[in-house]
Amino acid sequence: MDGVRVKVRADEEREHWELLPATGVGPLRFGMSPAMAADALQVPAPRALVGGPYAQEDFANGVSVFYDAGKLACVALDAVAGPQIFLAGVPLTGRDHEDISQYLLEYAAEYGCCLLYTTDGSLSLTDLGLLLRSQQVGDACLSRPLIVIEEWLESTYYRDHLPLEGAPAARQ
Repeated sequence: MDGVRVKVRADEEREHWELLPATGVGPLRFGMSPAMAADALQVPAPRALVGGPYAQEDFANGVSVFYDAGKLACVALDAVAGPQIFLAGVPLTGRDHEDISQYLLEYAAEYGCCLLYTTDGSLSLTDLGLLLRSQQVGDACLSRPLIVIEEWLESTYYRDHLPLEGAPAARQ
């Protein structure tokens, strides 16, 4: 991304979604079919469908969803364009990754949340179904939250194979 300026959407330009531990985020609920997820996002179809260890759909609003056996299992929010989610009033999307990581460590200590790390060092609060990835945007390393079903967070395979990079729309 050297020499490319990417404009990160301000909070007031983003949709604001509620984090629903063990249930989903915003209008998306774990267990939804691809058609139900597209309907919940009020879009006719996903931008792209990608195969792999899980089925993935990327939407134009900075949201990527992942399915396990045809059921919604993970929602990834792009740091540049994705919706904003809050934890105890603190915005988690598109912020300085180190600041948000520190905040989550403090939050976990205060509320007794279970912490896990992936092999790449990403932080996960399993009680909340929250996995924090980083996303390189120009010279900045921004926070990219993923909301994940408990089974995936408890599985080293899925936890380590969840997406590391932002949605294609943000990388263009």
